[in-house]
Amino acid sequence: MADKKTEETKPATWKEKIIHAARETGIVIGGFLVLNSFVIASFMVPTGSMENEVMTGDFLMVNKFIYGGCSPRNIPFTNVRLPWFRLPALRDVKRGDVIVFEFPGMREEVHPETFTYYLKRCIALPGDTLQVRNRVVYVNGRQAPIPRNMKFNSYQMIPPDQIDRRIFPPGAPFNEDNYGPIVIPYKGLKMRLTPERLEMWDTFIQRDGHLATIGADGKILIDGNPDSIYTVAKDYLWGMGDNRDNSLDSRFWGFIPKDNLIGTPMIVYWSWDPDILIFSIFEKLGSLRPGRIGTLIN
Repeated sequence: MADKKTEETKPATWKEKIIHAARETGIVIGGFLVLNSFVIASFMVPTGSMENEVMTGDFLMVNKFIYGGCSPRNIPFTNVRLPWFRLPALRDVKRGDVIVFEFPGMREEVHPETFTYYLKRCIALPGDTLQVRNRVVYVNGRQAPIPRNMKFNSYQMIPPDQIDRRIFPPGAPFNEDNYGPIVIPYKGLKMRLTPERLEMWDTFIQRDGHLATIGADGKILIDGNPDSIYTVAKDYLWGMGDNRDNSLDSRFWGFIPKDNLIGTPMIVYWSWDPDILIFSIFEKLGSLRPGRIGTLIN
C-alpha cells in the first residue's frame, strides 16, 4: 500500500513535472539565499592590504552570523539599493577582529560609486581615541596589539611634520605613519562645528545622515536649523590593513559605519593567482596555493 501511495504522488504529466522541478529549485535557491545572507558567505580578496595574514587571490568563508546576519543590501550584480534588516548578533565586534564590511566611499564621497566589500582589521571601536606615532598604533593611550603578520614595505618613515594631503579628514595635519589623535565617533557624541571645521567634517556629517551648511549670516546650520553642535547619529569603527604601507584604509577615507559590518572571515578554502585569466585554465590551476587552503584567519 505504501509503495502504491508513493507511486500515485509522483508527478504524472509534463506540466506537473515542471512545476515539481521549479518548486524544488526554488527551495534550493531560497535556502542558499538565506544561508548566504544570514549565516555564511564567500569572499575573494582582490588586494594585498592584509598581507601576509590574507593574500591576494584567497577565497574566504565569512561568518556573517556572529555580528548578526543581514538581508541583501542591493540587487545582486547591481548598485540598486534594497531595504534591509539585521538579525541579533552573537557578539559585538572587538578590537583586533578582521572584518568584512561595505565600503563607505572615498574621502569626499557621501556614497561610493559602486557597492564594494572591503577587508580590514578593526583597530578601534566607537568612543576610542586612536593615534599613530612613528608607525606605532595607540588606542586610548595604550599600544595596540601587533597583528602576527603585520608588515611595512619601506624602512623609510614619514616624519610627523610632513603632512599628507590625501589623509582623512581633509585638512588634517597627519600622515599615515603619524596620525591623530582622533576620537572614533559614537552615537550621541557632540561635535562643535565652526566654519573652518565644516569643510573637514562635511562628508562625514552627510554620511551620518544629516546636512551642515553655513548660513547667510556666517553661522552654522544643521539640517536648516542654527546650531554649532552636531550630535552624531551612528556608531563607527576604525579599520587598517596589516600591510600598513599598502593599505587604503580609514587613515585615507574615514570611519566605518558599524551598520556596514558584514562579518568576519574564518578560513581560506581556495587560493590562486588572481592576475591569471581563467581562460588560461592550466596556468590558472598551476598557480594554486595548496599551503593556503585551510589557513585560519586571525
